[in-house]
Amino acid sequence: MNSAEEIIISPLKEELIEDIHKTNDSFKVFGKVVPSFQSGKWSFEEILFDEVKNIRFPDDQLDWIEYIDSEDKALFLAYRNDDCIGQIRIIQDWNRFCYIENIATKEDFRGHGIGSLLLTKAEEWAKERNLIGISLEAQDDNLGACRFYVKQGFVLGGVDTLKQSSNPQIDATLYWYKLFK
Repeated sequence: MNSAEEIIISPLKEELIEDIHKTNDSFKVFGKVVPSFQSGKWSFEEILFDEVKNIRFPDDQLDWIEYIDSEDKALFLAYRNDDCIGQIRIIQDWNRFCYIENIATKEDFRGHGIGSLLLTKAEEWAKERNLIGISLEAQDDNLGACRFYVKQGFVLGGVDTLKQSSNPQIDATLYWYKLFK
């Protein structure tokens, strides 16, 4: 991606709703996070899989109008040359965290800083509401996403071994947190 190409982060407007699912590309599942809890702290190791799989989440079917001009939720879209290349969907959670419901970047634009820009926008939104940090959850087999969260300053804060009981490929849901200073 050319550095001269400007990325615009736009809050959701009615005329942009049609762009929401454009960022829902498949992603590679190539390893997993194996969490460990010792002396009151979470840590983890990585295990790489022998075989890489491509996975795509189903498109979310929500009332997108609820995310427009809302005080407690938002959806921001990233554009380059009028093409929607990323999104972040957030809510103000009961525990004073900004909870990331979804973050996605089109496959061709991963590794180019789009996710970082979207997280920065979420952080600005959260700080405007005097929230204490950002939280999200990821499945243990989404090692690429977990590596990204760690690079962005998130720490593992909890693990749920039952949430994904219906999915035999997933052993645990991981809860990631970024506390504001």
